[in-house]
Formats: sequence, C-alpha cells, structure tokens
Amino acid sequence: MDSLGTLKPFVTPTVKVGRLFNAYDVEIYAKLDLLQLAGSTKERTANGLIEDLLDSGKLVPGGMIIESTSGNLGIALARQCVVRGLRFTAVVDENANPLALELMEAYGATVNHVQTPPDGNKLAARRRRVTDLLAANPGSVTTNQYGSLANPRAHFETTMPEIMAGSGGKLDYLFIATSTTGTLLGCQQYVRAHSLDTKIVAVDSVGSVLFGGTAGTRRLPGLGAGVLPELAASAEPDLVFAVEEIDMVRGCRRLAHREGILAGASTGAIVAAMGTLLPTLDAGSRVAFMVHDTGVPYLQTVYNDEWVRDTLNAEPELEAETGAQELSAK
Repeated sequence: MDSLGTLKPFVTPTVKVGRLFNAYDVEIYAKLDLLQLAGSTKERTANGLIEDLLDSGKLVPGGMIIESTSGNLGIALARQCVVRGLRFTAVVDENANPLALELMEAYGATVNHVQTPPDGNKLAARRRRVTDLLAANPGSVTTNQYGSLANPRAHFETTMPEIMAGSGGKLDYLFIATSTTGTLLGCQQYVRAHSLDTKIVAVDSVGSVLFGGTAGTRRLPGLGAGVLPELAASAEPDLVFAVEEIDMVRGCRRLAHREGILAGASTGAIVAAMGTLLPTLDAGSRVAFMVHDTGVPYLQTVYNDEWVRDTLNAEPELEAETGAQELSAK
C-alpha cells in the first residue's frame, strides 16, 4: 500500500551529523528510525513478525496477537494490527513508560500489567503471563520477538541496506542498541553476507545479562535483557559497551541540544558509548548509529530533571563525554 496507512515500514533517512562530536575528525551518520509511523525501528520488527505469522498460517485474519513488550514493539504491533484488522494484547511490567501504554491503548490495544516477581526478573514474568494468556485465548499467537528469525530478517532486508545507501556505502563502525538483539543480528548478517569491513558495536545497559553482563536493576525500558533471548546466541558484535542509566540521560540530552534530535533512552546510550570510542578512532573514520525511537514518551523521565534526580540519584548534566564501560572487544 502507498497510502498513509501503509503496512510496510517507511524508508527513513540516514543523515550526516556534524555537531554531536565536533571535536573529533570523524564522519557520523544517524539512521532516523524515530520517523517511522509508530515512532521507532520496531515498526520494521512488528511488520516482519506479523507477515511471517500470516504467511505460515499460524495467524489468521481477525486473529489475536499477545506479546511481551517494554514499549516500542507494543506501539508498533498495536498500529500494525489496526491496519490489518487484528486484535492485540500487550503484556507489560512496571518499567513500561506510561505514555507508551497510552499510545498502545489509543490504537485499540489491550494492556495487561504484570507485577515484578520476588526475584526481580520482569522479562521472565512477562513471558510467563504471555503463556498463560495464550492458553486462555485459543487461536491466539505470540510473535516471539525474542526467538523468531523474522526479527533479524526485517533488519537484514531493510535497515542495513538503507544505512549503507544513506552513508555512502562504506562504514567503519555501526552502533546499535540491544534488547532482543534482532536489529543487531540482522545487521551483522548483512555485513557478513556482503563481506563488509564494518564493525558492529552493541550498546547494552548496566544490569543486563546480554554479552556476559550481570543482572541488576534497570529503570529505563527498551535496552538490555533480564533473560537471554534466543536470538542472542547468534549475536557476535565486534565491540560491546554497557552504559549506566544516568549516561543514557546525558546522551539523550546531548543529542537534543546539539543536533535537535529528540530520541529515547537506547539512543542516549549509544551517544554515551560513542563518546567513549570516538577519541580512540583514526582520523577520517566513518561511523553510523541508530536513532531507535522518538524521545516523546520519555519527556517525563529522561528529559525531566526531577525524575532523574529522584530516580537515578544524579544530576542530569548535559556535557558528559563518556560514561560507557567497555565490556569486550574482539
């Protein structure tokens, strides 16, 4: 479809940014997936997951999807279900952004809340609730964003080709925030399939178990994981950075104040990681990063000074150059 109600994700621009880290002799390109209709790169993921279920016959017209989500995928699935005449139930936990939940409900989704269990593992609790709801709703399906190969396929077929075209076809580093690892894995597969020299940089959250991390408290959704997703077994980034949440905040604000791009916490984490790596790169290096989502749902958290002070116990300074801890380099 070519109308505004298109099923397929838009081709979003990849633009050169010159003010974000202007002290370094590097070229930096931003992939603006915050411009997707659902406000994030999860529009691509949602489309790929649903198409795969429809093609396989597991999901029928008028059917119901039930999925665990921290926010962005839920918004994207809710929108994609609207234009396909499907029903959608989002299973969320206490970290879910209230505005994201309002957006899902505005699209007609049902939001099912899960309390944090005694062990603190919110993701595991959400996935158990999905299993229970599937059993209670015969014929319903889950998209299985954590294990479906349709997740990375969406980024192999659309995200990475667009980045390469928009950046001129040669990149030294690509920064991607990680949760299910679907975006990272799809881009990794593209790099290998086309024998590119691009190094994939995974940006994770402190408190995430991805890439050998240790489980801990995470208050900002959309980055990291409390349980290893199935897709992560195949994810092999060249570099991994784990970022503290206060540095995600500072990265978001730096991007907003220097480039006029209002992005979410995962993109702020990328900016923090870039601030650590860029000083070590050779002059003339070419770098790209995902702007995974819009910052609008984060106005009351990441961009709210009082929330930052009360929740993260830190001052939301704007000019932090570093703040990411390198976990591994291959």
